[in-house]
Amino acid sequence: MRTKSLKKNKINVVTLGCSKNLYDSEVLMGQLKANKKEVVHEQEGNVVVINTCGFIDNAKEQSVNTILDFVQRKEEGLVDKVFVTGCLSERYKPDLVKEIPNVDQYFGTTELPALLKALGADYKHELIGERITTTPKNYAFLKIAEGCDRPCSFCAIPLMRGKHKSTPIENLVQEAKNLAKNGVKELILIAQDLTYYGLDLYKKRALADLLKELVKVEGIQWIRLHYAFPTGFPMDVLDVIKNEPKVCNYLDIPLQHISDDLLKSMRRGTTHAKTTELIHKFREKVPAMAIRTTLIVGYPGETEAHFQELKDWVKAMRFERLGCFTYSHEENTHAFNLVDDVPEDIKQQRANEIMEIQSQISWELNQEKIGQNFKCVIDRKEGNYFVGRTEFDSPDVDNEVLIDATKFYLKTGDFAEVKITEAADFDLYGEPVTA
Repeated sequence: MRTKSLKKNKINVVTLGCSKNLYDSEVLMGQLKANKKEVVHEQEGNVVVINTCGFIDNAKEQSVNTILDFVQRKEEGLVDKVFVTGCLSERYKPDLVKEIPNVDQYFGTTELPALLKALGADYKHELIGERITTTPKNYAFLKIAEGCDRPCSFCAIPLMRGKHKSTPIENLVQEAKNLAKNGVKELILIAQDLTYYGLDLYKKRALADLLKELVKVEGIQWIRLHYAFPTGFPMDVLDVIKNEPKVCNYLDIPLQHISDDLLKSMRRGTTHAKTTELIHKFREKVPAMAIRTTLIVGYPGETEAHFQELKDWVKAMRFERLGCFTYSHEENTHAFNLVDDVPEDIKQQRANEIMEIQSQISWELNQEKIGQNFKCVIDRKEGNYFVGRTEFDSPDVDNEVLIDATKFYLKTGDFAEVKITEAADFDLYGEPVTA
């Protein structure tokens, strides 16, 4: 039998899922630190908090396996306590309590004060924008809203995150100032839906207003937009992207599909024609902009003809960045009432075909960059290369610029002017331009 330990607890926060989850973990860690708790991110600790993802099957499976792994460690006496929070916990709490009872406590996405209490800490309201960032020093995520009011048929996010709730502009500016003070140079704006920002607080879409305030923050050099919804996109944002050097010529806008039949069933509130027109408007207004999108293949009822339409459209649109997912049949979503009638192997085959098309497009677009100079931020050193990014690339998901570290010295976190000398499908190779 184990005797009660008098050692000081070290809390290990483990994050699964998306950047919005990572942001929540950083806020939790900031609160724990303010309570004088020792806290680490994905390192050794005797108390474990797992921030789970419950979005699609693969993510849920990873979350469950991680919980089981830490419960096993608890049984072996390697950790003392295991707490579970986040989206999976919000969505499946009764099932989890029943299936994995050896977790000390489960918390939903809105129960931060209760989780802190269980960890022997108090929720400090005054900590606006205070958090411990886990990303490389030069960039950080800035979550501008929580939840989503969109009715997309395939998506379980509203079940886990609730209704859309914007964070006031002044709070976000304060948070940006805190980050800049700590050396952050790039803000990546995230939300379940950036397009909707401000409607609840200011009775209008206020993303452009927010950007105009954030560009005034000293020390911030790049501001990047992630997760904009196409329907109702506030076109005044394009003026800000075009006219404000700090706002990257970059937009992440998940379009999901292009067939009218499927867009209607997905409840996306748009059509093939409207979507194409929107992309043309973006390019007309901001010709230099890199557009990133994500698509879903294998949605219920997707025929070969629908898929062919999607392929033709991807070829015609020539997106700078594109990701493709296979449809996941999620309970309690509107699409769960439909028959999941596209076999898994066909879904995967379709996703591969889309990515092959994109790989060729990306290669062709990258060849055009050879001989050009780009401002790059240096994220890290890996092996014999310094790894950087242009303003057209987001960390972890987009292209990278590789610079030979055996020939050149660069400082991580700094910006450098880089001349592109070679280009592959998704990576560029370059040399720093000396002044």
